[in-house]
Amino acid sequence: MEWEVVIGLETHTQLKTNTKIFSGASTAFGAEPNTQACEVSIALPGVLPVLNKQAVECAIKFGLAVNAEIARRSVFARKNYFYPDLPKGYQISQYELPVVGKGAVTIQVPAVGKNAAYEKVINITRAHLEEDAGKSVHGLSNQSIEGMSGIDLNRAGTPLLEIVTEPDMRSAAEAVAYAKKLHELVQWIDICDGNMQEGSFRCDVNVSVRPKGTEKLGTRREIKNLNSFKFMQQAIEYETRWQIETLEDGGTIHQATVLFNPDTGETRVMRSKEEANDYRYFPDPDLLPLEVTEADKARVKAEMPELPEVMKARFEAEYGLTSYDASTLTSSRDLADYFVATVNAGADAKPAANWVMGSVSAKLNAEDKPINASPVTALQLAQLLKRINDNTISNNAAKQVFEAMWAGEVDVDAIIEKLGLKQVSDSGAIEAMIDEVLAANPAMVAEFKAGKEKAFNALVGQAMKASKGKANPAQVNEILKKKLAN
Repeated sequence: MEWEVVIGLETHTQLKTNTKIFSGASTAFGAEPNTQACEVSIALPGVLPVLNKQAVECAIKFGLAVNAEIARRSVFARKNYFYPDLPKGYQISQYELPVVGKGAVTIQVPAVGKNAAYEKVINITRAHLEEDAGKSVHGLSNQSIEGMSGIDLNRAGTPLLEIVTEPDMRSAAEAVAYAKKLHELVQWIDICDGNMQEGSFRCDVNVSVRPKGTEKLGTRREIKNLNSFKFMQQAIEYETRWQIETLEDGGTIHQATVLFNPDTGETRVMRSKEEANDYRYFPDPDLLPLEVTEADKARVKAEMPELPEVMKARFEAEYGLTSYDASTLTSSRDLADYFVATVNAGADAKPAANWVMGSVSAKLNAEDKPINASPVTALQLAQLLKRINDNTISNNAAKQVFEAMWAGEVDVDAIIEKLGLKQVSDSGAIEAMIDEVLAANPAMVAEFKAGKEKAFNALVGQAMKASKGKANPAQVNEILKKKLAN
């Protein structure tokens, strides 16, 4: 039997606010445990939540970015469950009336094996505001509590936007492509820092399998808290294999929440999967319904940056870039900004694109640095490209200059002078040098005139060697052809 996997994602995106969603406590990462656990977060008697306006604006931004419905009126509810890191005994979330409704994200799924790359639309079901819970810390090493577990409530009350998709994905590759696209988007519109190691972007993946060609969904299992694209890929592939093997062996899939162990590459059951009625949702009596007006949406929209798809189209139209180049350069906002700054500093667009995607990106990847940590600024790169364009240096010499700038040297012209890389573009000097090369290599000249094209390249090599690599290659080719034609 041929099987089909069905995947949907729930992504918890930590919103980029200075304070928590219902209080003025800090959201800064890395503070000493429980130093940011305020009265509201732990629901001390008599305290009341007050909604963070900035968190609402972040939700509106996301809704606009995915062309989603933004509810004029949404409601906060209490999601009731017991867990040690949830001292209130409930989480404030949204259930029946979320702030963001149906939308869509278009993903590019890369080629895998014999399968070509393709584009696919992933539908967003909803995105709702909620507060985060605290964190259980296991295996404490403090001498007085060796081997014990502790509760850090700093994260309790941190604002989240939970983004839920339809079960539209049919492979691990599609799920990872969607997660990466979403990760890029929330950073682009500046609602999340995207730091997966710190838990700012966490994905729960719902996986089920069914016989190919059938419409009925299989029983799903939810893989919780994946904070790595690599682990997501591995977890989905393992879970898919496990479910298929279980069914083919005559077993039954039970709905459950599972965890992925990256050390073993396997998933394991954490608990049976709860349904909505297990949480006993009801409207939070301490919070009024959230009202979002058309004026609110217009104000937020006016403050949003140009979206990646719009910028990609502009790069193609304005700079004459290919679709591939424009897509690569708009894969992150920082990369796009660096490219634009290079062009604005006087570089031609196509060479700038080639260098940003080539030498700059290669160096950053090798050193695991983001583009905004590049030792070579956009202004420096533009100066380097100007020197290539005005024939001061060759492309090969430019690579040496780039290496020097990456190592910390600043001035392009000073580096060229110091390394003696200035290109010889004087036609008279190049012509005299070529005359000497032709006189010294009569056999090569005879071979070329006998129809052997390789002899021409050999003569070019001799000319460049004679100039110690400083002669303008285009001029060398042009003058040499004229000399040989006589």
